[in-house]
Amino acid sequence: MTLKKIICLVFCVAICIAAKAQDAPLLTLKDAVQIALKNNYNIQLSQNNSTIAANNVTLGNAGFLPVVTGDAALNASNQKIKQTRNDGTVNNLTANNSNNNYGVNLNWTIFDGFNMFANYDMLKQQDKLGAIRLQDTIQSTVANVINTYYNLISQNEQIKALRGAIDISRTQLRYSNDKFTVGRVSKLDVYNAQVNLNTDTSNLVIQLQQFRTTKIQLNQLLVRDLQTDFSVGDTIVVNNTLVLGDIITKAQAQNPAILAAQINKRLAEINLRQVKSTRYPVIGVNSGYTFSNSKTPAGFTLSQNAHGLAYGLTASINIFDGLNQWRRERNAKLQIANADISAKQTRLDVEAQISNFYVAYLSGLDLIKIGQSSVELAKKNLEISLEKYKIGNITQLEIREAQRNYLDAQSKFFSAQYQSKMAEVTLQQITNTINIQ
Repeated sequence: MTLKKIICLVFCVAICIAAKAQDAPLLTLKDAVQIALKNNYNIQLSQNNSTIAANNVTLGNAGFLPVVTGDAALNASNQKIKQTRNDGTVNNLTANNSNNNYGVNLNWTIFDGFNMFANYDMLKQQDKLGAIRLQDTIQSTVANVINTYYNLISQNEQIKALRGAIDISRTQLRYSNDKFTVGRVSKLDVYNAQVNLNTDTSNLVIQLQQFRTTKIQLNQLLVRDLQTDFSVGDTIVVNNTLVLGDIITKAQAQNPAILAAQINKRLAEINLRQVKSTRYPVIGVNSGYTFSNSKTPAGFTLSQNAHGLAYGLTASINIFDGLNQWRRERNAKLQIANADISAKQTRLDVEAQISNFYVAYLSGLDLIKIGQSSVELAKKNLEISLEKYKIGNITQLEIREAQRNYLDAQSKFFSAQYQSKMAEVTLQQITNTINIQ
């Protein structure tokens, strides 16, 4: 197979793949986000965990309510008894003894050093923490979907640019063949033009492969058939009005990591209250109504039935536990200090993260402006170079350089758009403000 046939074959494969991609149904960003919110496994797991935390916020789980049980017991025995009396007579008996008890019992701790109040506060804070983690999971998933979607748009623009490069290389090959036919250039120029076309076609195939791989990643985020085909939009609109001070202010009030750190500090304070509660007495009441029935044929009382109400009051207090109370309280105070340090560190980390992405965001905006101008200039230069090559005023190497400059300008422009948009989305994720209308 000749080189020209190989080039044609590769080119046809690339065109077929591209045509198939164009025929795929359009998936909008809003639709992608809605599908992810409905199907994503991480969101479902986080929703279940949040629901569990909400279900745990009850007075009974905190220890406020009494425990009522129904109890029953049955005991029986079969005994062979030999009795020797004072007068020397012997009496042999077989006794079937039974004893059964049943009733309702209540146990209620009415005071435990305010520990039940601390438990209830802890459960409510854990509920808030579960809701924050759910929101963080949702924002993270949506951010991943958005970034992957815009990555596909950027790659799709790269594909369009490579198709344009192939068209130019085919035109260059046609010019070279025409010049060779009339004897103006050697066969070497034709071969070089064919190699250039082959290279551009190979780059397109590689880019199409990367595009399909990224599609699989998006399908995975959407939790649907990984081979589902679709097309994406063609526009990346970057919000150029973000202000660093506003972002930091929103993050301090809404960032999930900062909010979680604040709740962890409150949980540490609640833990100290729980530890201190053991200094107080524990007071409880108990009551019950019991029925009992016993049979002892060999005893002085053959049977006995009883029923009635029982009640009582219990109290206990820790007098000395080997100084463990002091140790636990001191450790609980240190845990509060650690939680406060962790909250400050988290706030600093978030602000540093915001600053880094804001720099990337501003750089992306500047590169977009420069890239847009560079693309226009490189396109004009390529058009002029192609006309000059047609009439033989420049060499094949020079037009190839113009073509490469145009591709590089387009690639940098698309990358700048994606970089700035990704930084914008990440800043929105940090401030918990991602919203797809």
